Amino acid sequence: MLRGSTQVLRSSTRAAQKRLVSQVSSSTSSGRNTASRHVILAASATVAATALWYNLDNTTLHNDAPKPDVQSKISTRSTIGGDGGQLETTVWGSNKSHLLSPGEQSNNTYRVPTDVEWLHNIALRDLVLHEKHAACIDAKGDVYQWGDGYYGRSESASQPNLTLKGKNIVKLQATPSRVFALSASGRIYALSSSSAKQELPAGVPTPSSDSWWGTGWMWGEEENVDFAEITPSEKLGWNEKFVKISAGNDHLLALTSSGRTFAHPINLHANSHGQLGFRKFDIPDHSTPLNHSRRTIELIPKFVKDPYAKSTPAIRKVSSSESSESTISTQQDDKLDDSNIHFSDKLFEVPALKEVKADSIATGSRSSFVKTPNGKVLGWGANEFGQIGLGGNVSLDSITVPTEVILWRSTPLATRTTCLDIFAEGDLTFFKVERSDGTAMPYIDVLACGNGQYGGLGNAQFTNAQGSPVKAKNVSGLFEYSESTNNLQAIHTHDISISPTGHVLLTLDTMSLQGPGGQGRDLVVWGANQDYQLGIGKRGSIATPTALQLPVGPDSEEKRFILGRKKASEVRDLSGKVWKKGVEVEQRAVAGFGNSVVYWRIAS
Repeated sequence: MLRGSTQVLRSSTRAAQKRLVSQVSSSTSSGRNTASRHVILAASATVAATALWYNLDNTTLHNDAPKPDVQSKISTRSTIGGDGGQLETTVWGSNKSHLLSPGEQSNNTYRVPTDVEWLHNIALRDLVLHEKHAACIDAKGDVYQWGDGYYGRSESASQPNLTLKGKNIVKLQATPSRVFALSASGRIYALSSSSAKQELPAGVPTPSSDSWWGTGWMWGEEENVDFAEITPSEKLGWNEKFVKISAGNDHLLALTSSGRTFAHPINLHANSHGQLGFRKFDIPDHSTPLNHSRRTIELIPKFVKDPYAKSTPAIRKVSSSESSESTISTQQDDKLDDSNIHFSDKLFEVPALKEVKADSIATGSRSSFVKTPNGKVLGWGANEFGQIGLGGNVSLDSITVPTEVILWRSTPLATRTTCLDIFAEGDLTFFKVERSDGTAMPYIDVLACGNGQYGGLGNAQFTNAQGSPVKAKNVSGLFEYSESTNNLQAIHTHDISISPTGHVLLTLDTMSLQGPGGQGRDLVVWGANQDYQLGIGKRGSIATPTALQLPVGPDSEEKRFILGRKKASEVRDLSGKVWKKGVEVEQRAVAGFGNSVVYWRIAS
């Protein structure tokens, strides 16, 4: 299979193998027929494949990478954790907050992909990494949390702590102060990211109890961890429920099964750049808890409150009150405690999107996105690095109204562009789009915008701000020979995980087109690398998407890091008990704050 092996490239006589080629230029005249275009495509396959994978195989040289000083074993397999039916979790990068290996006293840095033992034979439903705390969902649907930020101490060797049980959780999102959990029934729960703030005060009923005196003990639902359910401000339709959540630093987006978009203010900075999509909302009045009264507050975006805040003081003097970070405006006492998970208990529908049906949502640190079923994208929020993707001519730092993102700039008029998915984190945004002109095979491009200071845009440049979405190299316009259709088919991007610190893990969907002997999905990495979070054994940021290689020994050739899918002989939950046997699982890659994890996830 011709997807990056230099030995295969040298053996051009292997006609039965697949060929991965770059997208052929669409600049051919309209007079040429479809058959001619296919001839040109076939003739260019060998040259394009050689050029593409020469780049992938030669941009990372780590034969001299030092041996990591860790206790865990280094994997020597082409498919991590795929031998003997065992499930192994693989990590690399910084472990300074004990997120990668919570049971170890040391906080060593893993310079290359390394198997850790604490998730041996365990498949998860989801896993999220923040800067100093992390959370996951085990096979039963229970939530566990860990990390120095969670336990409130450094040099922690504490194992993950069970914090939410019996809710059948399927999705997690992490923020600096919260962990949000979405259940299979569509309920959204909020947990504190600190164990100290999860303690229930004396005399307070358990969160699972409906009445004020607490009856959870009668049904075996008694909880010892404080959590809050976030409910919609208006009643949902018949059989309508929340199906997706995505969180930034201070706000949360939620999507219902009917395509309605809701937003939740996590704290008083939730609308600093207009990322909520509205200003006014109500919260519980905690000064009179017995009256169950509510108070209305208004969060005004900073640039609206003071559009000249960035003017030089030599021209305009700004008072200390005007330059305050606070964006709250209310007629009542503004001394509100927004550090508590009970600060806001509601989700509010975004007014500008009430007539817009969405099928996907995404959030950066201070920005928001929705995608419609017909492939259009709307974005709003922070835009100082161009992360909304509105083009280089839009210099506004904040976009307060959902605005359409044009993804077909610099393409021929006959080319149709449809967005298939959105990925956002920090100040980076990626769009997976399908291009088609109606005469040749459609292909997939990955477009990026935002802060590419560390090469996160993937366009071979280190750009601080990129307002017009640019094509990421080596992962756009790829084709692969399909044995089922006997022709070339576009390779899709299966998933993209973005770190707020600027590195990217992209998984190519090379599994769906593979023939006999195929192993899985190729993992491609690029961006920031100060903490070895790219797994190449060296520091130094990379601005071009590069296929991750595995170290296999001093006398052996390196092999590509391939994410697998298989039926596990047995899957255990985090308590160590066997959950089920014969479960379909697949590997997923997650980019954290200066680190990366590949874990086994229960396939949906």
